[in-house]
Amino acid sequence: MAPTLLAFDTATELLSVALAARGRVHSHEAAGGALASATLIPAILRMLDEAGVALRDLDAIVFGRGPGAFTGLRTACSVAQGLAFGAGKPVLPVDTLLALAEDARGSAASQSAPQRVWALLDARMNEIYAAQYAFDGARWEVLDAPMLTTPEVLNERWRREPPSLVAGNALGAFGERLATGAAERAPDALPRASALLALAPALIERGALVDAALALPLYVREKVAQTTAERDAARSAKLELQEALRDERRAAPKPARIPLGDRPTYSADEGLQ
Repeated sequence: MAPTLLAFDTATELLSVALAARGRVHSHEAAGGALASATLIPAILRMLDEAGVALRDLDAIVFGRGPGAFTGLRTACSVAQGLAFGAGKPVLPVDTLLALAEDARGSAASQSAPQRVWALLDARMNEIYAAQYAFDGARWEVLDAPMLTTPEVLNERWRREPPSLVAGNALGAFGERLATGAAERAPDALPRASALLALAPALIERGALVDAALALPLYVREKVAQTTAERDAARSAKLELQEALRDERRAAPKPARIPLGDRPTYSADEGLQ
């Protein structure tokens, strides 16, 4: 019997939710981004209610763990943890770039044919989240793990190893700056929840289910941690500078006091006396 699975992804500007239950797949898509934190849980509860499925009926909760928009990843992880803890269910974290590759494969003419896919998401700041996967006709293999890169680095790589299929919203964001050559392009592919459901059985078979406490995001961009450290360092440096200036003022020799009677006087006619 197929497992009953709830899947969702909020790593991009698309909020995507899907439920596999009793031989049917229910799906919902809406605007994500900043709205996802307020709309994800209501969308999930509405879908469960319409399908007549309770949280306790689920076998697992599947979510896109990243990389992607930081706020979206935190939303997906916190909701997955909250629902899983409450229902006592395991979670299945899935790389969003793998879900993107699966979405591109699902829309291809020959879905079962072996193929290699470069999955690309716009990471903003002139950077790209990228990974390469190979599909052998039955399952996926990671060729290049999720990374943060640039169009120039990818173009250099593709000059040596031309891609066959490039997918994701980075194609639209960077346009001609990405030299994909003769590769098939799938700019509309996204890490949809339906792709998460399609990936789930093989991942579960490989033992990828984890405890709810391990529903953690995959950021890739280490600048998140660095920014916090840099801010702390800057704050510490500012405090140290202020303290040093105070110490310097305390240590500086005070100007000699001139007795009142010895001070020079000024007259408009005579000048200094």
